[in-house]
Amino acid sequence: MDGSCDINKSLDGCSKDEEEGPTTKRLRKGTSVAEQWATFLAKYKQQGMLGEGGYGRVFMGLRRADNFPVAIKHIKKIYVHKEVDQNGEEFSAEVAVMSRLSAERAESGESASVALLDVYDLGLEQVLVMERPDPCQDLLRYLKAHNGLLQEGHAKVIVKQLLAAAAELERHNVFHRDIKLENILIQSEGDALRVRLIDFGVSCFSEPSSLLKTFEGTVTYKPPEFISRGRYAAGPTTVWQLGTVLFELLHQNSVCGTLEFLTQKLRIRKTLSAECRDFLKRCLGIIPEERSTVEQLLRHPWLH
Repeated sequence: MDGSCDINKSLDGCSKDEEEGPTTKRLRKGTSVAEQWATFLAKYKQQGMLGEGGYGRVFMGLRRADNFPVAIKHIKKIYVHKEVDQNGEEFSAEVAVMSRLSAERAESGESASVALLDVYDLGLEQVLVMERPDPCQDLLRYLKAHNGLLQEGHAKVIVKQLLAAAAELERHNVFHRDIKLENILIQSEGDALRVRLIDFGVSCFSEPSSLLKTFEGTVTYKPPEFISRGRYAAGPTTVWQLGTVLFELLHQNSVCGTLEFLTQKLRIRKTLSAECRDFLKRCLGIIPEERSTVEQLLRHPWLH
């Protein structure tokens, strides 16, 4: 993240006057950037980088009090995805979404989404501290470790949990907008696998059927209706993206890009079971009205 401040360097060059707009109570209002840096450094130890994208960098870290593993995400403020509340004030969509999902986790005891632990307003950047499931790896690396192809039964375990996660998001009117292999973690718990969702950087609050006109997310996986109509909705788009994930799990070394699928350069392989092929077709319908809903997919025979 060029131009951002390194926590291992001094605060020179960080703007102490720049303020983040109202987001959630997690942001510490009334404290200076220097005070927040000091609080952050006292509470967390930042380690090696986990990944880097167009909007920021994510580092491994530990909570000093108990060595609890965390992920520390640095985002340039100019790239923070913001929405406007009913009072006309801007807020960080990612923080608001993750705060709502973390509250759900506190009530129910479990959530597919990683928990948001802390948020810091550090001058030119916003820093999010989240839980870091350990051991785990993203689904892209997990797939590569299995030679780029999973058997149906294996993929079914993952997709079943992804659908449950999607249903959880819908209950809270949360639209992730960027479900793909890299944004799905596979956490190992003995012989069992647990699916976790990460990177809510372009997420927003939206009713499942509300139409959006500005696309956010990975262009490769944009839904067909955005190409043809210039509009898309949370429910059908989430189902489309879940379908692309399953397609990639079951078709070796394939990227289920929307344009490739529309031009029939990608085909569902005939060696899959009839129920699995039907499940994929219900996810990857070109017309959004033809796709199944998340709840309908949860009842699909292939999963049972």
